Amino acid sequence: MRTNYEWPKEVLEGWLTDQSAAASDVYTYSGNKADWRGIAESPAYSDMIGEIRAEGERLLDRPIPVLSRDIYDLFETNGNRLIYEGLYFERRSRLTSFALLHCLFPDSAEYRQALINTIEAVLEEMTWCLPAHMRGNSVDRHIDLFASETGFALAEILMITEQSLPSALREDIRVQIERRIFAPYLDDRFPPYHWETADHNWAAVCAGSIGATALLLGINKERRAAILHRAIGTMNHYLSGFGEDGACAEGPGYWNYGFGYFVYFADLLKRATAGRADLLDSRHVRNIAGFQQKAYLAGNRPANFSDASSHVSVNIGLSDYLASNVEEVSFAPLSIRAGFTDDHCSRFAHALRNLLWFRPEAPRQSDWPRGSWYLADAQWLISRVSHASGSFGFAAKGGHNDEPHNHIDVGHFILIAEDDPAFAVDLGSGEYTAQYFGEGRYEYDCTGAQGHSLPIVNGQLQAVGADSKASVEWVEQGELADRLKLELAACYPGSGLATFEREFVWHKTGLPELELTDTFRFDKEGGTITEVIVSQCPPFVRSEGQIVLKGSRHSVVLSFEPQSLEVSIIERTYSNHSGQEESYYRIYLISKEEASLEKTFKLNFKFQEQVES
Repeated sequence: MRTNYEWPKEVLEGWLTDQSAAASDVYTYSGNKADWRGIAESPAYSDMIGEIRAEGERLLDRPIPVLSRDIYDLFETNGNRLIYEGLYFERRSRLTSFALLHCLFPDSAEYRQALINTIEAVLEEMTWCLPAHMRGNSVDRHIDLFASETGFALAEILMITEQSLPSALREDIRVQIERRIFAPYLDDRFPPYHWETADHNWAAVCAGSIGATALLLGINKERRAAILHRAIGTMNHYLSGFGEDGACAEGPGYWNYGFGYFVYFADLLKRATAGRADLLDSRHVRNIAGFQQKAYLAGNRPANFSDASSHVSVNIGLSDYLASNVEEVSFAPLSIRAGFTDDHCSRFAHALRNLLWFRPEAPRQSDWPRGSWYLADAQWLISRVSHASGSFGFAAKGGHNDEPHNHIDVGHFILIAEDDPAFAVDLGSGEYTAQYFGEGRYEYDCTGAQGHSLPIVNGQLQAVGADSKASVEWVEQGELADRLKLELAACYPGSGLATFEREFVWHKTGLPELELTDTFRFDKEGGTITEVIVSQCPPFVRSEGQIVLKGSRHSVVLSFEPQSLEVSIIERTYSNHSGQEESYYRIYLISKEEASLEKTFKLNFKFQEQVES
């Protein structure tokens, strides 16, 4: 049963404890106030603190970036987001770095002054929102992800620095948060924000940040309760985006982001109401908390469907908090802890808790344990296999083609081994531009069917929309093999298909092996089929009916029926999320003649440690 929290505003107001008492207990772990000196001197934190100091020293040698109107307007003039955002996020890196360094090393006048200068610059910004989120909105009223995060960050910095900042600056922070966050949020002359009824990360980040800010600052109880009541309502919408399986369709990176802010707000709310309002107290939320440990294929490489990154490190503070408070959640391997600069947005909430919620003494394994999971609502099958020669991962998805951060990818799959390039790859998120989220979204290889391991039927790619969906015929998970069979004809309307069954059999003994069987049945007459495999590994035709995908340590032998299929290979490039060009390969296995009314193609992917050319 999905979660819906309903606490009347008057009840929340009655539950709120005295603000000064709540604030003094906010930054604790196991009931103890944050011990900044102890953290600074502990060997267990030396790597983390070294990363923060390195970034702080780098930034000390650089001026505060100027956010000019000309650069701000670039998004409207040519769709470019990266130039303005690069400068904006360097400012946020300064804010995060110098705030933490000031707490860790309070005797450093240099860190303190750098923090003061950065806060002053942030308070003077025309808007805390990004240009890409401002279309048609007023700079005086709009609140986006980063405006809400900035308000939350400044409120937390007020708490952790206590009285060490100038009193006038502390008052300016409160004034700007009131003007940019609280006043527009509570202004009932305007309709609610679009994200207040969203079922994805925007809802959790925006509402969670605003609610957390209200809990931290000394505003009166009635106003605080009004903000909390509204924010909790938005959190219900956010949770509605998750099925009972707890899967985040946007991937583990967006889980880190959206669910992270949900948890940060939930923790503050629970403390402020003396435990009465507990947003983690439901089976549905606990299932969401367990998504992270199921989402990874090997190391920090997740099943990166949708706009997910191919490598996603763990926010160790969030992860350890959940493992400490939710019975079903395990501690993550420390080897995939996110470094301080891994978050290019330099989010303060993550960075602060990576220090304060980290459990150095927690029991951990060196890597994720082997296992298989079927996430029924998302229709994802994920499997990790351990072998003497390394770790291997396989994931396949059903779902539909109108998901959050949607790609045209129903029936698509991923095949990896440790640090090798992906043998069957999901390209993940491309460079975010205006067009990427506009009408031309599926012209990009990252998002369109052409960049996924999916067949082309009578020249037709998969269709866009919620009706383009999979039907799961069966799922079997066993010690020796996992099986998933999907019916996908609905993804190819107008192609002449009556049915299209795609079956995966993932053999997990020894070096693993994937069998892929596609069966096409047409209504009236046959058609042409082109099987497509998308890989990061250079493909070599070794012999008739065999292609070798060469990784750095392992290889995969792709076997097929040469009497039925002929090979064509092209190399393509695309712009990744950071705006950098990357290459990949499309392997086309083209039917040699028009298919009969029924045609089956079998493809086999066999891992090997070494394969001769």
